[in-house]
Amino acid sequence: MAASKGSGGGAPRRVQQDPSAGALGEALERERAARRAAERRLWDAIEASRDGFALFDSEDRLVVANAAYSAFLSRVSAQIRPGTRYARMLQLLSRSEVLELHGQDSDAWLAGMLAWHREGAPGDRLLELAGNRWIQVSEQRSAEGETVSLVTSVTAIKRREAELIEARRAAEAADRSKSAFLANMSHEIRTPMNGIIGMADLLCETPLNEEQRLFARTIRSSGEALLVIINDVLDYSKIEAGKMELFEERFNLERCLHEVVTLLQPKARERGLDLLIDYDMFLPAHYRGDAARIRQILTNLVGNAVKFTESGFVLVRVVGFESADGRQDIHIAVEDSGIGIAADRLDHVFGEFARADDPDSRRFEGTGLGLAISRRLVEMMGGEIWAESTPGEGSVFGFRLSLPIDRSSPEEVPLRLSGSLKRVLIVDDLEVNRLILERQLGFLGLQVSACASGAEALERLEAGGFDLLLTDHQMPAMDGVALARAVRARGMRLPMLLISSGNSLPADSAEAGLFAACLRKPVLRRDLCEGLAALAGSGPAPPAPVPPSPERPARPGGRRLRVLCAEDNMTSQLVLAKMLADQPLDLTFVGTGRAAAAQAGKGGFDLILMDISMPDLDGIAATGMIREREREQGAAPVPIVALTAHAMSGDAERFLAAGMDGYLTKPLRKAQLCDTIARLTPPRAP
Repeated sequence: MAASKGSGGGAPRRVQQDPSAGALGEALERERAARRAAERRLWDAIEASRDGFALFDSEDRLVVANAAYSAFLSRVSAQIRPGTRYARMLQLLSRSEVLELHGQDSDAWLAGMLAWHREGAPGDRLLELAGNRWIQVSEQRSAEGETVSLVTSVTAIKRREAELIEARRAAEAADRSKSAFLANMSHEIRTPMNGIIGMADLLCETPLNEEQRLFARTIRSSGEALLVIINDVLDYSKIEAGKMELFEERFNLERCLHEVVTLLQPKARERGLDLLIDYDMFLPAHYRGDAARIRQILTNLVGNAVKFTESGFVLVRVVGFESADGRQDIHIAVEDSGIGIAADRLDHVFGEFARADDPDSRRFEGTGLGLAISRRLVEMMGGEIWAESTPGEGSVFGFRLSLPIDRSSPEEVPLRLSGSLKRVLIVDDLEVNRLILERQLGFLGLQVSACASGAEALERLEAGGFDLLLTDHQMPAMDGVALARAVRARGMRLPMLLISSGNSLPADSAEAGLFAACLRKPVLRRDLCEGLAALAGSGPAPPAPVPPSPERPARPGGRRLRVLCAEDNMTSQLVLAKMLADQPLDLTFVGTGRAAAAQAGKGGFDLILMDISMPDLDGIAATGMIREREREQGAAPVPIVALTAHAMSGDAERFLAAGMDGYLTKPLRKAQLCDTIARLTPPRAP
């Protein structure tokens, strides 16, 4: 490098570059380009998004926003640019026509949004924009204080939500229309049914020849069959609509069952069937539950058993097991000796209209809804229902319920008998009935023997040693009355009890004093125990006479009961007049609710029968007017009984809440009508 320098002039010398420095610069440039490309791609992606994106710095100034965000801001977007503060942006929105505030004060809206933003934006905010558009605003704040704001269109979701709300309103309106239709049809059908069944009942009480009596009974039974169909359809519709409600009350299960069986006894008697109850002697009778619905289930099951059994028996067996929580697991089984059900159809018997698919049962009347309704009711009560059957041998339908025991009501059945009664002979041709009586009397501490015929009974009695003969009435070869005569003819003096499913004891046997007592099938446990206790000399002491209450003085004589009846239907008026023709009362009819209120205001009536559906003023409104006038005048309220053709849930509560004292559902029954009038007649009336 020195020689060349001392030689004087010549070419300048080159400075050599470091190759590593050039490579670093190129790498940095490539990194910058890659970063710019990544930022460009990220921004392009943000710009392409349908959701709005905006970034605000730590001082709430806008840094950047994509096109979608600007589009949501619509008419104020031109006034919003980088550097615009968040509060200013909201202020422009609140005073513009972009937002739909629906009457809300814009300053109040602005204050609410700013408070939400400053609190860290908990949750999302929904904003409605002009043109029925909706956006959802979400915000996220970074550790450095910057805020990312995201705006999403939820217009489609809100419109779908509105459509669903409208569809729900339409469905509810349709449901209300259906309920109104059912209530109206119930009223419209039951009103003429009241005339048909009521007049047929009255006709059967008049002197008729056999053919005429057959016609009248056919009209009545056909009307009652139609009424069952109407009730089934109404109940099923209420269950399907979720309108069926259960009402808990105190009730006596044994008596409830007894009432159902007694009601079906005439049909069973026509077929020559024995209708039996086997209620466990140790089982309580008093519970809490919906007695009306339990009675409906029992009526369906026992009614079906009677319907499908040509000969033999129908037995209702009730057992139970007490649980630790003061409840009883009740098992009720209805056994019959009927036609039975094939195994491949048994799983479908609780389905809707199942009877229509069964050729064996198509010849019987009914909707095919009874078992379906029973299943739904049992399930609503938290129980189970089941069925077993063998074709040609019979069926067993049963259900299980858990019911709270009503401890406030004393049980009526003693567990032991004292006195001279020790050994009892039972005579019944039906084995199942012998078994029931043997078990029940055995629980009472008696020694029981049983036989199947009168001839066998005489042989047993000849051997001696019995304190009581308990015999069935209807038996082949020798019935219970003939057996009793044969016993007396042989000089035997032991007491005898007759169990009969007939309406009355034969007159000659009663006159001869053959039987100490006659028990009617089905026999209540209390009746059986009291009858035996009386014969054993351990009967209960007669109740002490109850002194008259000072609040209910003796009713004055000398005049007839005065009853006002508000009823707009002429046929129903005629039915009422004929049903009450033999009662000691005077009926005054009016055809509208307003006339009923005016007539009641004149006074002098002991009781009012008030139809619910009447022109110009319904029964509830008329009752309200009567009660208001009584309060103003300080007068004693006159008992008012609702007469209704409606059968919808909640009607009873509605009538009682309106100030009525009771109600009767059409078609009216004479016995029920007279009983209600007698029960509600005030003490001052005859």
